Amino acid sequence: MNNSFKNIFDQYNWDETLSGILSKNENDVLQALHKSKRNLEDFKALISPAAKPYLEQMAQISSSVTKKRFGNTIQMYAPMYLSNECQNICTYCGFSMTNKIPRRTLTDREILREVDFLKSKGYNHILLVTGEANKTVGVDYINNAIKLIQSKFANITIEVQPLDQEDYELLIENGLYAVLVYQETYHEEEYKIHHPKGRKSNFEYRLETPDRLGRAGIHKIGLGALFGLEDWRADSFFTALHLQYLQKTYWKTKYSISFPRLRPHSGGLEPKVAMTDSDLVQLICAYRLLDEDIELSMSTRESEGFRENIVGLGITSISAESKTNPGGYVVEPQSLEQFEISDERPTEAVVAMLKQKGLDVVWKDWAYNWQ
Repeated sequence: MNNSFKNIFDQYNWDETLSGILSKNENDVLQALHKSKRNLEDFKALISPAAKPYLEQMAQISSSVTKKRFGNTIQMYAPMYLSNECQNICTYCGFSMTNKIPRRTLTDREILREVDFLKSKGYNHILLVTGEANKTVGVDYINNAIKLIQSKFANITIEVQPLDQEDYELLIENGLYAVLVYQETYHEEEYKIHHPKGRKSNFEYRLETPDRLGRAGIHKIGLGALFGLEDWRADSFFTALHLQYLQKTYWKTKYSISFPRLRPHSGGLEPKVAMTDSDLVQLICAYRLLDEDIELSMSTRESEGFRENIVGLGITSISAESKTNPGGYVVEPQSLEQFEISDERPTEAVVAMLKQKGLDVVWKDWAYNWQ
């Protein structure tokens, strides 16, 4: 049996981990701030309540590190939803099987219409998203979509159901570049409450998805937790723990972190644990101080004002004009969204904002610029 992150994960206790974060003091924070290379204990200090008075200092260091490593550039990408069909029950998602909504899966012709719109906006990095419905939008459908648009984009990323290693190998062979797979929450009991039915209810299978991706030889893996389901500090620590394990085990692969906060949707779940704007700024800076090279991504879930303030503090990629419904750009703009976006500005307005802040826009993935 292959080693996996589960072996590391089982060595940690959620309550003890959270207690360890909350017990960090001012001295722990100061020590972390004055280091040039930080470990997971330093990360605990930087996401702790004790670090709040040092948020401005963290932001200054984070901004400086990001500029040194990535220059005055920021990458733009676009999500494209292919289907809202789903066989899972997830309490926080508008596509959940129990929600009585019209279901829609795009045809080849409709996919190309959506692609033409995104290409007209300048995008060269696309994120394909589906619900988790194996019979309708399984490996064959995803593989067909990748082959259909492979010649039109420098990078194709997917955010779909977790797959087996051989499935990922097939998709990589046909042009897949990266996979986003969020654990949602690393609190196993809480996870089961929010995923009572469907393949996604298998906590361990989802937890080991990045291992299958690493063994398949994927170029990039995106990690994250959905903030609002459980304590954001503990979930962020486990995400960082997962990240460092993967970096050590699959060192040829690139990695990114995203920061989704629970947004309004058809199911209407309210956050169990609130995450303030200040908390999110603290977390972004903490990740940048932990890892100078990690890509940090910010979606249109966040407001215009927040995104404008955060782009210089550690974020390296950003989306714009996003639609979270299948066909949302041109095919069927009125179909039900997975969740409500907050920043609804057109791509051109976001590009203008970034340029006003002295940032150059990159339209393809960072890895292509490193080579």
